[in-house]
Amino acid sequence: MSTNIVWHEQALTKHDQRMRNKHHSAVFWFTGLSGSGKSTVANAAAKRLHELGVNTYVLDGDNIRHGLNKDLGFSDEDRKENIRRIGEVAKLFVDSGQIVFTAFISPFQEDRETVRQLLGTDEFIEVYVSCPLEECEARDPKGLYQKARNGQIPEFTGISSPYEAPDMPELVLETNRYSVDECVDQLVSFIKGKRWIER
Repeated sequence: MSTNIVWHEQALTKHDQRMRNKHHSAVFWFTGLSGSGKSTVANAAAKRLHELGVNTYVLDGDNIRHGLNKDLGFSDEDRKENIRRIGEVAKLFVDSGQIVFTAFISPFQEDRETVRQLLGTDEFIEVYVSCPLEECEARDPKGLYQKARNGQIPEFTGISSPYEAPDMPELVLETNRYSVDECVDQLVSFIKGKRWIER
């Protein structure tokens, strides 16, 4: 680790960015089992907010592992590092005045709390995308559960590796009970209830 580095303050502050964008900036941290609908709901929510004039971005687990985190595997330590890096990237988006959605299984409560500590008050919203394992396994959009059951994927969350559901998430979206649009409605209502959108 380099020690010859100095933090350089930005000319434009987070407050400046929020004032120009006319909305709050925060991380909506979607967590849940594979196949629960994290990416689907996050992208639909980003699109809906974009239509309302809100600057958004989606950080998707698979996409990040194609680039930034392509050097990481799926051991517990690599999963922790995966989440740490994403937390740091998400914080930059918040500093730029945007609402960022992260769609990662992020199975460990401790790691999600580590990201929360990186951010300020009302900047980390834990969104539990709740869906029973049997429903996620029935959907199996990527065929991963079948491979895990066949022993082709070791350390697969929900099968051979644990998932720790959030203790007190700010928002719970039950994708086995509600449609994608209904889940997005719930999320947008949450944001409007916070008065984070001025227009």
